[in-house]
Amino acid sequence: MEYLTTKWLHILSATLMFGTGFGTAFYMFFTNRSRNVQAIAVVTRWVARADWWFTTPSVIIQPLSGLWMMHLAGYPLATHWIMWSLWLYGLAGVCWLPVVWLQLRMRDMAQDAAARNAATLPALYWRYERWWTLLGFPAFGALVIVYWLMVNKPV
Repeated sequence: MEYLTTKWLHILSATLMFGTGFGTAFYMFFTNRSRNVQAIAVVTRWVARADWWFTTPSVIIQPLSGLWMMHLAGYPLATHWIMWSLWLYGLAGVCWLPVVWLQLRMRDMAQDAAARNAATLPALYWRYERWWTLLGFPAFGALVIVYWLMVNKPV
């Protein structure tokens, strides 16, 4: 695959990964604040689906296309901005994997509560929600820095 085609795929997948992640986090965070069990059940179900449909493929495409472009452009792996990008991408991934697990558990609890017409979610849901929120900050922060590194390629 030629460089510009790979670059286009890399940018598209980065946009999908970041945009889907930020968008679904926004809706889930604010829907949780409503404490409306029925709304939370719907949103958590769609957030989990969006992560599987859009974020997961993008998470896989990003390093593959990035490493291929690095190869095609002749950048050594030891280039500082590449090493920082990979480290920060790894940090985001270390945060994202438990977030996905938490989302799936939260989705299941919300679905169960909604099916029972419960007025509230269990305390465990809210413990998971705190961890879900806390892990999102370093993940998004790391990806913002990766974007900056990719665009600027600092020496």
